[in-house]
Amino acid sequence: MAMLSLSRSSLLLFSKRLFGPQLNVLCSYHEKVVDHYENPRNVGTLDKNSRNVGTGLVGAPACGDVMKLQIEVDENGKIVDAKFKTFGCGSAIASSSLATEWVKGKSVDEALRIKNTDIAKELCLPPVKLHCSMLAEDAIKAALSDYRLKQDKKEDRVKASN
Repeated sequence: MAMLSLSRSSLLLFSKRLFGPQLNVLCSYHEKVVDHYENPRNVGTLDKNSRNVGTGLVGAPACGDVMKLQIEVDENGKIVDAKFKTFGCGSAIASSSLATEWVKGKSVDEALRIKNTDIAKELCLPPVKLHCSMLAEDAIKAALSDYRLKQDKKEDRVKASN
């Protein structure tokens, strides 16, 4: 009987040593980050050549995170779809996923008002991960800028044909 309890305590000690660091890493992320990381929303791509799709590609050389965020805008100026692909840590993926959720249904001008501080607050990002929410804001701005550039070119072509 005593041998059995010794085996259990040895197994418990071994388990803590083996799995302890992984659990600590998971516990350091807020549950909202873990949710978006494990169940990312709107992963994929849209047709970058489409006139109503804006693409933003941003990266942070210091940490190696890279985000591609795309928006699709309807004829009324409302964002009807958003997709992302991100190479980076859990916070970067969660920030991208949340950003795509937030831009959907907004006008182009409303989407421009999404700030990294709002993303960081929603995901409860620690200070060391704030650059991830900054990347998400930059990706939104870059996608909106690309969309507007395409619209300006379309207007220029229409004016030139008249």
